[in-house]
Amino acid sequence: MEKFLIISAGAILGANARYWIGDWVAKKIGTSFPYGTFIINFTGSLLIGFFLTLATERLIIDPRWRLFVAVGFLGAYTTFSTYAYESFNLLINGQWLEGVINLFGSILLGVLAVGLGVYLGKSI
Repeated sequence: MEKFLIISAGAILGANARYWIGDWVAKKIGTSFPYGTFIINFTGSLLIGFFLTLATERLIIDPRWRLFVAVGFLGAYTTFSTYAYESFNLLINGQWLEGVINLFGSILLGVLAVGLGVYLGKSI
């Protein structure tokens, strides 16, 4: 139950941060391009790389912080950060095929899944 609550607390903050930043960016820059999502994906990727490097290589951090920040906060803020981090790790660990499949497969399948969802939604 403790893990669930830690992740949930981080997720509440991450989801609200995503909403606030997306709304703020839309008001400042406009909505002709998804600038908010673009900025959120970039900052989430930067944060997960920084945090997980500190948490796993530089500092001794209680594992609950990883649940709170990486799984909870960043998981709700953007799943793109996890996708980018996992793809990067596959590539730097020499798992080129898996890394490329994850990078391009996720994009291709994601776009196809959105198209299928739109099709199914319109066909009802």
